[in-house]
Amino acid sequence: MPYTIALVDDDRNILTSLSMTLEQEGFQVRTYTDGESALHGLLARPADLAVLDIKMPRMDGMELLQRLRARSAMPVIFLTSKDEEVDELMGLRLGADDYITKPFSQRLVLERIRALLRRQEAIRQEATGGGTGGLIVRGDLTLDETKHTCTWKGKPIQLTVTEFLLVKALALRPGIVKSRDQLIDAAYGENTYVDDRTIDSHVKRVRKKFRDVDPDFHQIETLYGIGYRYKES
Repeated sequence: MPYTIALVDDDRNILTSLSMTLEQEGFQVRTYTDGESALHGLLARPADLAVLDIKMPRMDGMELLQRLRARSAMPVIFLTSKDEEVDELMGLRLGADDYITKPFSQRLVLERIRALLRRQEAIRQEATGGGTGGLIVRGDLTLDETKHTCTWKGKPIQLTVTEFLLVKALALRPGIVKSRDQLIDAAYGENTYVDDRTIDSHVKRVRKKFRDVDPDFHQIETLYGIGYRYKES
């Protein structure tokens, strides 16, 4: 079955051009011109991935993402203007997997969508390839790649695709420091440019999610100027 992509933007020219590009590449596309209609549509019929503009009428992309994240770990890419650095960081902290600045090329959006879908599919495929049944257990942490679930001390932690891959990269080798570049490769792939602050924002959000269920969570350590590591038990 072809992947279904939801495009949410109040600029109809962007919706039309992106829809044509994606449909020519074999994707099914659903479009929405405001956040409120997108929320209702996506809760009723989830897509495989959503591309959201930040500035929209009735409900902006930030609020839409927050409401979607309360129910879904669906991959999300934000569209943001070039000078909206704060919006980019806020979007990542709210749970976006990636962001693209305007103006952008159709090919760039297509490649970012494909890369994010590949990352999600890689989690599923790796889960079926090992003898552990896709389970990674590190003390109180359990990652189930087959179901794309994460628990800490038996309590569920809802992670996005990017967050899941970051936690996995750190937890696979406890005590080993991972540079930001290594984490970018693990979470985004080697051919995608992402700056350091993006990884920092994802890690900050991951920590918050764990601390929401356990205020004493401190397994992900920062080594300033070097990177991050998962603390050995």
